[in-house]
Amino acid sequence: MSATLLARDLAAGHGDRTLFSGLDLVVAPGDVVGLVGANGAGKSTLLRLLAGLGVPEQGTVSLSPSSATVGLLPQEPERRPGETVAEFLARRTGVAAAQTALDRASEALADGSPVDGVPADDAYALALEHWLALGAADLEERAGEVCADVGLGVDLATPMTALSGGQAARASLASLLLSRYDVFLLDEPTNDLDLDGLDRLERFVTGLRAGVVLVSHDREFLMRTVNRVVELDLAQQQVRVVGGGYAAYLEEREIARRHAREEYEEYAGRVSDLGERARMQRAWMEKGVKNARRKAPDNDKIGRKFRTEATEKQAAKARQTERLIERLDVVEEPRKEWKLQMEIAVAPRAGAVVATLRDVVVRRGGFTLGPVTLQVDWADRVAITGPNGSGKSTLLAVMLGRLAADEGTAALGPGVVVGEVDQARSLFAGEVPLMRAFADQVPDWPDAEVRTLLAKYGLKADHVMRAAASLSPGERTRAALALLQARGVNLLVLDEPTNHLDLPAIEQLEQALDSFPGTLLLVSHDRRLLDEVHVTRRFAVDAGRVAQVQA
Repeated sequence: MSATLLARDLAAGHGDRTLFSGLDLVVAPGDVVGLVGANGAGKSTLLRLLAGLGVPEQGTVSLSPSSATVGLLPQEPERRPGETVAEFLARRTGVAAAQTALDRASEALADGSPVDGVPADDAYALALEHWLALGAADLEERAGEVCADVGLGVDLATPMTALSGGQAARASLASLLLSRYDVFLLDEPTNDLDLDGLDRLERFVTGLRAGVVLVSHDREFLMRTVNRVVELDLAQQQVRVVGGGYAAYLEEREIARRHAREEYEEYAGRVSDLGERARMQRAWMEKGVKNARRKAPDNDKIGRKFRTEATEKQAAKARQTERLIERLDVVEEPRKEWKLQMEIAVAPRAGAVVATLRDVVVRRGGFTLGPVTLQVDWADRVAITGPNGSGKSTLLAVMLGRLAADEGTAALGPGVVVGEVDQARSLFAGEVPLMRAFADQVPDWPDAEVRTLLAKYGLKADHVMRAAASLSPGERTRAALALLQARGVNLLVLDEPTNHLDLPAIEQLEQALDSFPGTLLLVSHDRRLLDEVHVTRRFAVDAGRVAQVQA
């Protein structure tokens, strides 16, 4: 079914805080709209409104035809207990809800009772049409094929909680590839996908006839897929819609920012010049008044009249200049948006050899890493790439001494001080308040300094006393990055650091990595990050085998 999603004059906020207003958007078949903006700008809120899962403060959302299906596929921080892979796929594709509705309509048809005021036979026909449109009839058959195709080689009865992180990412991708919505709303679909998964996702999105609105911080993915960009600019309280793709958006954003600054500076300069002129005219007027009041010969009426008229003229000129200022169209100064100023504190350098693995083998269930022999030297900048589940995180764990080798030896060199952002952001995953979890890592820091540093990373009073596990993935990532500034390190280990970070924060991370003088181990599927960050060596990991490739 060809469907169009229409949003008119939408507004949303949290309490007294406005996220966006006056938002107009048309999503027609074949549109791929990229939704960008800093974390907290309202991107996920907007997706929920477009999906009909919330009520806007103002404006409307409509579908044409009204019977079209809209699928919101959010990033899920947790897997539901007891849910199998098959149940997960049915829920994410909308089939589970459609099956429930069809069962209810079937029962109503059997006893002739209406469904929500709709005659039983009409309700059943609508429910059946919806069930068929979502691909429920052959979902089970398709699910097996798609899961095998994306490399998810598990029984569909397997609990989701039993899957590894890589397998869960493949299940999420499979749920998307199996979906048959008329409009797709995708919230961070690229997170945790490897290069093969990203390629499949790109081909799926660009090949859809349906309209798509997606949120992503993967710049390369945006560059390859979207044909329109909607920016929620929280700092300027503006909504900007740019056609022509992500490259066109970046160019127009730069031009718009430059023009806004130039217009304000021109306005401010004009106000300053007119203000200075008015002050001089007032000064001349006051000087004329004083001169007029000086004692003069009684018969000097002509001179007194001349001085009085000159004073009145200066006063009139001053008033005229002030009116010119009042008539100027006011140009507001562009607001300074909050910007992460990231730094990485550097510990004294370690020895010449930072880490060594000699004939290391690690066995975890049915997976084997190795044998691996490698050496990382001081100031090496190493990128580690490979498919999900290939052993990258296992390699890091054994290299850092968190995981014992079943065979061979692994050791860190003398003087090595590790700073790590692991994929699970595990330092900030418990029920302890963020403030305490952070302070436990830097016990010598006063609480006031901890609060100040966290605020610099956008984690303020309403964040620090919350349980760390209740924070969003992006907030926990920023806490982990803040910790790198709090304690000096000389071996920096980053496992998928850009997952859940917004675009400004990713750019700051790139700058911080460029200036870091120590040793870097970087695991990432972010193609733009791997291009932007200078590396001296690359390790490719595949099916437990590690090979050095050209950097």
